[in-house]
Amino acid sequence: MERNNNEYERYQKAKKQVEEIKGFYVHLSSYIAVMIVLIFINLKYTPHYLWFFWSLLGWGIGLFIHAALVFKFLTFIGKDWEERKIKEFMEEEKSKNKYN
Repeated sequence: MERNNNEYERYQKAKKQVEEIKGFYVHLSSYIAVMIVLIFINLKYTPHYLWFFWSLLGWGIGLFIHAALVFKFLTFIGKDWEERKIKEFMEEEKSKNKYN
């Protein structure tokens, strides 16, 4: 029974990771599509001022953070960090109650 439970949990975790990756690629696709439109509008109507760089930069930073969370290359943020901190606080609380 324990093995089935463990297998199910692993499946759910893998499924969630795939959904997060899919969400990132949707985000990336919309970023590319919108940036193409903004660049076109900018170059057609106000070519003397390239304001699309601000959108490119701002949204690009958000996209980078999204990628960092999904692909786990910034380990100090994300679900694993949250889970470790939760366990740490639970252990602290448990040890406090043990001595009271």
